[in-house]
Amino acid sequence: MKREKRRNAWEEVEQGLGSVGKLRILRAMLEKSNEAFTKYGLEKATKLKPVDVRTNLRTLVRLGWVKEYPYQPVTYKINLENEVVKHFSKFFQEIKYL
Repeated sequence: MKREKRRNAWEEVEQGLGSVGKLRILRAMLEKSNEAFTKYGLEKATKLKPVDVRTNLRTLVRLGWVKEYPYQPVTYKINLENEVVKHFSKFFQEIKYL
């Protein structure tokens, strides 16, 4: 059971960090963790194409790393209650990525 849990954690990390786009989105959101972002705001903050922001956000929301709010327009916010996100935030700060 412990081995399966570890494998599932690795799969989550691989999915969550599997692209430069996801790293840029996480960085932008962690830098301004009190703010909610629209897709357009994330495009500007990350310099990513709209299709890349949409694709990467879909994965990050599914993993629970980012919360989606059904406002008009839809907004997104980093989920600081998620244990994995907490660890990444600390790690990014320690390596001066934030």
